[in-house]
Amino acid sequence: MSTAAKAAPQKTVLAAGTVPWRYTKSGGIKVLLIRRRKHNDWSFPKGKLDKGESLPAAAVRETEEETGLDLALGTTLGTINYTVGDAIAKTVQYWAAHVSAEHFGDYEFEPNDEVKRVKWVRVEKVRDRLTYPADQELFGVFEQLVVAGAQDTFGVILLRHAKAEPRGEAFTQDALRPLRTSGVKQAQTIAPVLAAFSPEAIVTSPATRCTETVDPVAKLLEITPRLAPEVSQDTWDEGDVSGLRELVNEVLADETNAIICSHRPVLPDLAREIAAVNRTRPGRYLTEATELPPAAFSVFHISKSPSEQGIVSVETYPIKA
Repeated sequence: MSTAAKAAPQKTVLAAGTVPWRYTKSGGIKVLLIRRRKHNDWSFPKGKLDKGESLPAAAVRETEEETGLDLALGTTLGTINYTVGDAIAKTVQYWAAHVSAEHFGDYEFEPNDEVKRVKWVRVEKVRDRLTYPADQELFGVFEQLVVAGAQDTFGVILLRHAKAEPRGEAFTQDALRPLRTSGVKQAQTIAPVLAAFSPEAIVTSPATRCTETVDPVAKLLEITPRLAPEVSQDTWDEGDVSGLRELVNEVLADETNAIICSHRPVLPDLAREIAAVNRTRPGRYLTEATELPPAAFSVFHISKSPSEQGIVSVETYPIKA
């Protein structure tokens, strides 16, 4: 007797979530799990994207809606894929998200329509608590980071400016070229995506096309950008990268999330300096992270541990012109 092949899912749903974690007073690690009302299961906070929303922004929003925690995204943990019924395929992207002692001290969970309970579970007990094998497999990535001492990271975002007006008689000075109308829209589009990583500093080339690119996210986060000629194309064209090297060292020394907005030919040198300072081997991944179209960016997640981990992960976000 032959068995009919199972039909392929007719719809794919994108979702995003986080693995919130914190240090205990003894130096251990606990992870936040949620118990959902509808399914009565133990899992991580996650949810579907709203229309036009990005994966990072959805992860932050869903975590806050389900748990009350307003968190910055840490290193990416990858995706899980599963099928709901016979017609829906679901893909969920996850990030680690550190809950600071200060944030945890003020935190009180309030049950809501989706989540009836949360529980902080010791990292070594989490796998047994999780209801679904896919979540257990995803959590294995976080466990590996803990073993390596690389779960606590900060992010350096290398951003290429948005689409600018072309060189020509109207703009005799390259640095004064503004964004095109499409570039202005790009800058507005990426602002909430960048904000999901909670940058605390914005460093930008003083070129108009760069300052206009970071303006929406700077206003959204109420940050005053720092103008840095060291990462301008004019300085790079002169062959001077000493200032660029010093700036990268300074940004990395702060160990806080930051945006560096620059130009296509400058981005590879910025990435190489980030790798060099973190004693991370260069490779094709640096090229892939810096071959960016206008308004695209890459997030370098860097371990705060003095171990040899260095760059833990890199994720890249292109944007349609």
